[in-house]
This record gives sequence, structure tokens and C-alpha cells, in this order.
Amino acid sequence: MLVTTADVVPGSRVQLLGLVRGNIVLAKDIGRDLMAGFKSMAGGEIKTYTDMTNEARTIAESRMIEHAQSLGADAVVAMRFSAESIGDAVEMLAYGTAVKLLPIE
Repeated sequence: MLVTTADVVPGSRVQLLGLVRGNIVLAKDIGRDLMAGFKSMAGGEIKTYTDMTNEARTIAESRMIEHAQSLGADAVVAMRFSAESIGDAVEMLAYGTAVKLLPIE
């Protein structure tokens, strides 16, 4: 499945199928928070949080693709990510527009 942040797919017309999304909420854990505390004092990347957000993006995107496939889509255009902190958790949302690709006549 083609997933792009572009609004168009060059060489194709599209039939809009609708908004698709996938999300996940991941809780921070004590180990990550402990390491984050040490890193905030010393500075530098908090690798455990980087890994957590990368995992959340991957899962959210996969769920969005599943949603698009359930609509019979060939692609998702105008795809975006959104992230929010919810207390001790992080929500990652992937969303875009599911489309059917049609040949240009």
C-alpha cells in the first residue's frame, strides 16, 4: 500500500474513500522515567523515549493501513502523525485520506 504525505499521486486520478486513522496509547514505565531523569541532568538523547515513540508510530501507521485496506484503498494520501501526552502515557495518531487509484484517461 502506498502511503504518502503528498496530496496527489503523480500519474493517477484518485477516488476518495474517506478519512482513515490508527492510534495507540503507550504508558511510560519506571525504567524509562528513571533513565530520562538521569539524561535530563546530563543532557542528550533519551533513547528509551525515542524507541517508544518510534514503536508507537509504527503501530499507529500499521493500524491506519489496516483501516484503509478495509475500505478497499490502494493508497493513503496526505498522511500525518500527531502525538499527545496523556498523564504518564503518550498517544500516537496516524491519519490520512484513503484513496482508490484510477488510471488517467
